[in-house]
Amino acid sequence: MEQLPESVDHDILEERIIFALKTIRETRGCTLHQALDVFAQRYEELRRDRPDDFHLSREDYGRGFYS
Repeated sequence: MEQLPESVDHDILEERIIFALKTIRETRGCTLHQALDVFAQRYEELRRDRPDDFHLSREDYGRGFYS
């Protein structure tokens, strides 16, 4: 994956989805849909490579974002 600012990883790990998406859009100059795709890919990479850094389970992650 093309290099993203370190803040994106930090925001993903802290469940700050909107901040991560905003940074992705600003960095890549992409649409929201494209930013969501990048976010999803990076989220999966972090889950695979750094599972202990997540405070929430996969099932609970983002729950507050959608409610």
